[in-house]
Amino acid sequence: MNSDSKVVLITGAARRIGAVTARLFHAAGYGVIIHYNNSAAAADKLCEELNHQRADSCLLVQCDLNDMTGLDKIADLVSSVGRLDVLINNASSFYPTPLENCDQQQWDDLINSNLKGPFFLSQKMAPLLIKNQGAIVNISDMHARQALRNHPIYTIAKAGNIAMTKSMALDLGPDVRVNSVAPGAILWPEHEEDDTDKQDSVLSKVPMGRLGTESDIADTAFFLAVNATYMTGQTIAVDGGSSNSL
Repeated sequence: MNSDSKVVLITGAARRIGAVTARLFHAAGYGVIIHYNNSAAAADKLCEELNHQRADSCLLVQCDLNDMTGLDKIADLVSSVGRLDVLINNASSFYPTPLENCDQQQWDDLINSNLKGPFFLSQKMAPLLIKNQGAIVNISDMHARQALRNHPIYTIAKAGNIAMTKSMALDLGPDVRVNSVAPGAILWPEHEEDDTDKQDSVLSKVPMGRLGTESDIADTAFFLAVNATYMTGQTIAVDGGSSNSL
């Protein structure tokens, strides 16, 4: 990868919102480092697509963000590139954990993927981001502010994610701007794709009456990372007005 070009690292970028975000930054001339965990085939295909469009413009790194040695693996790759301008903390776990039967394994998984991993990855990437006057964008959730029934651990983790955004904005400013995006109903969770009753219930609470798109989130992340040069510590809700109706 040519370190003369600006470089973005996106976690969980093999599929869905992460992949759309990777394509957007790549189209803007960025070198793209795609992190993935289990989606190897999708990650390979996306990286091949981007490198076909522009040679040596995309790299892959596989690891579990729950594992600190995985974060070291990412740090080693980024150090070998020698440059980082934007970090998008997109990777996330999401599933219900009803209070009466949730357990510590679920706590560790949801807290690690949504809060611990992004925190320590940001810490490791900070020196290069400072050097390049870069930006961090965290992908939070509207339910960080409005609790989601039967998802207490996820709600807690994403609320911590927004607090992390504010804290890091103070500690890394003025060199690095840190903001977050709080999506609403963008894509159905894979475990709810066939639950039409749940989908109808969700959409009935969205003033715009429809799902958002992956591009809605990618465009906002790009705006915060590249264009919002006097914004830091902020969370932008991209939820079709849902947070205003609760």
